[in-house]
Amino acid sequence: MSKLSFSRLKSTKDTGYGDNFSGRFINKDGLPNIRKKGVNILNRYSWYHTMLDLKRWEFIGLLVAIYIIVNLVFALVYYSIGIEHLTGIDKSDLVNEFTDVFFFSSQTFTTVGYGRIAPVGFLASLVATFEAFLGLLAFAIATGLFYGRFSRPRAFLSFSDNALISPYKDKTALMFRMAPFKNTSLTNASVTVLATFETIENGEPKSSFYNLKLELDSITSLILSWTIVHQIDESSPFYGLTEEDLDNTDVEIIVHVKAFDSVFSSDVFQRTSYTSDEIVYGAKFVKMYNPDRTNTVTVLNLDAINTFERLSLKS
Repeated sequence: MSKLSFSRLKSTKDTGYGDNFSGRFINKDGLPNIRKKGVNILNRYSWYHTMLDLKRWEFIGLLVAIYIIVNLVFALVYYSIGIEHLTGIDKSDLVNEFTDVFFFSSQTFTTVGYGRIAPVGFLASLVATFEAFLGLLAFAIATGLFYGRFSRPRAFLSFSDNALISPYKDKTALMFRMAPFKNTSLTNASVTVLATFETIENGEPKSSFYNLKLELDSITSLILSWTIVHQIDESSPFYGLTEEDLDNTDVEIIVHVKAFDSVFSSDVFQRTSYTSDEIVYGAKFVKMYNPDRTNTVTVLNLDAINTFERLSLKS
């Protein structure tokens, strides 16, 4: 931790973050780096939000796993009641018996009911009735979650993995860039960037926040890449910092983006952050869009969003 002094600058107090935060404030995925305690797990999480925030493969995998586990549980229940209470079971061996019971459970859960196997007796019929009800409820919930995931407005922005200290107008500037990666239509986009430095005050570590002045903090239409530029001058907290200072200082750049999605007719938001080890000193981004061969369409090369080239900065 570097013993830097920012007495020439006025820090901001309205960030919502504490001044003795541990670790990074915002993770790369935009979620706050917070772990809550003092409340049981059932009340700690919004399961609806959790399911909506899962990655696609995690969401599908979780649904499949729940489906298999539920049917295995009910198959064991039917088996414990006795397979003699299920007609049409292949009793040639144990594997065939359990397989038939498992598939009877899945057919009951989905209310398909092919009819080859049927419950006999009160207890088996009661369990089958309850399972069918549970299946209807489960599919209603799954349908709502699928709709929520598809209908939720999202920015769908991709950020560069690194922020760069680059030459800019005979000086230097802090830069990072973003680009929409889906066929969305984002307008009236604006960005707010905070820099937090961990310093020593009265012998104790303290986080100080500074609003970074940007060359351009809003644009009318976000359809190509947008490089955010903070010129490093006397009013910048990065003024006078060398590459060694950055390596030895706990720095985090917190990014908040807001835009209007014309399809959803709603504002969308996205966040990310850059820490000291994600800031590259002495580099510039490579242009990521160009005309096509016919010179009639602009091609945005999203795979080049992280591409930069090294260069030396004037001292």
